[in-house]
Order: sequence, then C-alpha cells, then structure tokens
Amino acid sequence: MREAQTATESGWRGRLKVGLNRSSTRLTQGITKIFASRRLDDAAIEELEELLITADLGPATAAKLAGSLAKRRFDKEVTPQAVRESLAADIQAILEPVAQRLAFDPSAKPHVILVVGVNGTGKTTTIGKLAKQFGDEGLTVLLAACDTFRAAAVDQLRAWGERTGWPVIARGPGADAAGLAYDALEAARRQGTEVLLIDTAGRLHNKAHMMAELQKIIRAMRKLDPRAPHSCLLVLDATTGQNAHAQVEIFHEMTQVTGLVVTKLDGTARGGVLVALAERFRLPVNAIGVGEGIDDLRPFEAAAFARSLMGLEASAATSSRQPQGERPG
Repeated sequence: MREAQTATESGWRGRLKVGLNRSSTRLTQGITKIFASRRLDDAAIEELEELLITADLGPATAAKLAGSLAKRRFDKEVTPQAVRESLAADIQAILEPVAQRLAFDPSAKPHVILVVGVNGTGKTTTIGKLAKQFGDEGLTVLLAACDTFRAAAVDQLRAWGERTGWPVIARGPGADAAGLAYDALEAARRQGTEVLLIDTAGRLHNKAHMMAELQKIIRAMRKLDPRAPHSCLLVLDATTGQNAHAQVEIFHEMTQVTGLVVTKLDGTARGGVLVALAERFRLPVNAIGVGEGIDDLRPFEAAAFARSLMGLEASAATSSRQPQGERPG
C-alpha cells in the first residue's frame, strides 16, 4: 500500500515538473544567461530581479528573493545551478506556511464548501475533481449548481455528477441561487451527506451584484447552519498572472475566503504568480491543478513546487515531506 502511494506521489511530482515547464524554462534560461561565469554584483542582482518579475513573482517578492541571494553570495562567483538551488530554498520558505490540505470537519454533516471565482477559472471542474477525491476517501457528496445564470455551468456540473456518481441539485436558468443553496443544505442534512460542494456564478464586471448574491447564499445557508460555509475556496486561473491579485482582493472582500485553488499551471509561463500570492495574502493554498484529468488536482506541496519552478529535481527531503493541514476524512 505504501509503495503504491509512493509511486502515485512520484508520478504526480513528475507531472508537476512537466506542467511547470513553461514557467521553469523561462527562469532557467534567464538565470543561465545572467550568471554564466559571473560574479554576483549589483548589475546581476538587478537583472535577476527583473527576470523574476517577468515570471510573475511580482516586484515585492522578486526584490526579496534577489536581496536574500545578494546577502549570502554578493561579490562571489556563482553558478546558475547554485542560484536556482538558493532561489528554490527561499521560495519554499515562502510557500511552506500556506501549503495546507483542505481540512474536513466530520462534525458538520455536511461540511459545506462554497466554491467561488470568475468565469473560466475552472470552478466547476475543480468541484468535480474534489467530489471524486472525497468519494475516494469514503465520504458521501452532494453537488449544488448555484451558478444559475449560465445553463452551460449547470450542464457541466451535471456531467461531473454522472462521472463521479454523486447527485446534483439544480434548477432552471435564472433560478434563485440562495434558495437553491438552502434546499441543497437541507437535503444534505436530511440524507446525512458528509460533503456539500456549491458552485457559484462569477462576474467581476458586476461586482456589486455578485457580492450581493454570494452574501445572500451565505445568509440562506446560515439559517440552517450558523457555521456554513465551513470552507470557501477561491479558484484562480494561473494564466491570468498578476490579475489574480485583484481577484483575491475582490472575493476576500465579498466572503471570507479560507483557501485558494490554482488551476491551469500547465498552460502558462506565469507559475510564479502563486509565490507572489502566498507572499502577499498568506492565504492557504489547498490544491493546484496541472492538467485536465480527473486526478490532476492535488494538495499543494511547497518543496515540490519550488524545485519544479526552478527546473530542479525533487530531493529526497521533498519526496518524504507531507503538506501541512488535515487530510480529508
């Protein structure tokens, strides 16, 4: 059993490294160009900082990482490999505090997970993958299609329900999302369901309306359970780069986001944005996605991500380390 788990984890880290290839290639090639037979002087530090900014680590994080390297190795000969190893260690230190599994509260019955984010980030797909994972953990699941403004979103969630074998509560286009959330929670409580996953609409162009709708959903559920939702996951598309910062700010203003899910890391050279988000917001990163497969959403591991971002192989310490936080169930 342990051997099978180790093989699975090794396979996932391999896919993570491949998925981050576009991000790591930009950084690896840039670092090699800067530090080929060169001392770590002021000009090199400035070039490194600019490179980190282009990889979407953001000005503040880029300055911090470059400054940390300068303190340790200034005016010394450095190799590109040594620079990448040093940066990976510093990035891991930034990410470790936020690398937390999605905690599951068995006393909630159900544990309500509200999933928010703008259209196109992968909210519905994330819900489907989480439903599969919870089912694999032996938990019962109910899905609620509260994005009632897009018929396609309801159809997509129903398809995930069929794929994972879990029921979906849905209504026609334009139905009251808050009323649907109330009914879903009531049904889950009545049936003894352990996890309720709620899809929501996302329209940043109408922030006031979206905020009112999300708050109405929460108020409706709290009539049945004052603690609901027990988790609020914000799904971010890594390809949006620095725009992800504005999304975190807006959704955190609307509802108490408890954790982030970062998707589509395999389709972008902007993987560094995750580091910038961790440095700025300190919100838990519960999971990341590097593919379309049903098993391509996994708990976030700081060391594996940091080393993959720098184009480095996972070390033995990386392979043996588990993410912080509770395993569902």
